Amino acid sequence: MLVSNLVLLGVVFAKWAEPYITQNRDAEQDPYEPRDNQRSTEYYRDGSGTECRRCCDPAEEPPQYANPHYQIVPQINITILKGEKGDTGGRGPYGKSGKSGQTGPRGPHGVKGTKGSIGSPGEACKSYYAAFSVGRKKALHSNDYYQTMIFDTEFVNLYGHFNMFTGKFFCYVPGIYFFSLNAHTWNQKETYMHVMKNEQEMAILYAQPSDRSIMQSQSLMLELERDDQVWVRLYKGERENAVFSDDFDTYITFSGHLIKAKSEG
Repeated sequence: MLVSNLVLLGVVFAKWAEPYITQNRDAEQDPYEPRDNQRSTEYYRDGSGTECRRCCDPAEEPPQYANPHYQIVPQINITILKGEKGDTGGRGPYGKSGKSGQTGPRGPHGVKGTKGSIGSPGEACKSYYAAFSVGRKKALHSNDYYQTMIFDTEFVNLYGHFNMFTGKFFCYVPGIYFFSLNAHTWNQKETYMHVMKNEQEMAILYAQPSDRSIMQSQSLMLELERDDQVWVRLYKGERENAVFSDDFDTYITFSGHLIKAKSEG
């Protein structure tokens, strides 16, 4: 293919250079050769020919030259010199990452998938309970120190969380609890008790001395942690302090129950 292209290029070049080769051959003739041997024909626009003379000869009119014909220079098609296609080069290095474009619009919803398999059953919901209700049938008088109210009657004591010997409720299930205390006052005597959480006074039940005895009550809610203790304390005897009761009826009660366990959130 390349050889045929070179041969064709040579032919085109020879055609293009032929007028110039003839002109150079005429210029190489001897200037001293007789004029008759140096004749050439010059063509004008009208197509007539005349003898060629030198413009410097005496007694001769200089010839009138017409515009020469323009020579058409052929154009070489460089594409014929194109060689065979080379091998593919190696892959260049990766360019730098461009800036992130704007987020496009949200696409359409996909096709709904098939229903999955049934999972294993979970653990059963575990409920927690705690409740007690106790009473006292014996009266109690103050002395020189604080006294823990001990109860002698058990109405409800779920799972034994209330200790009848110490008179204290022990928290085994952390959570929120409700407590209530009811007492009967003694006429002409003061009634002064506290609902205690561990060693902290949380609420008071109080009645001033009066000519008649009445029922007094106190209630509250407490948030307890495990091993907290709730109990009732009779104030020490700076003044005559007492709680009325008899051996037949229950005048003093203390109750409590769990509202919500901490594990339930």
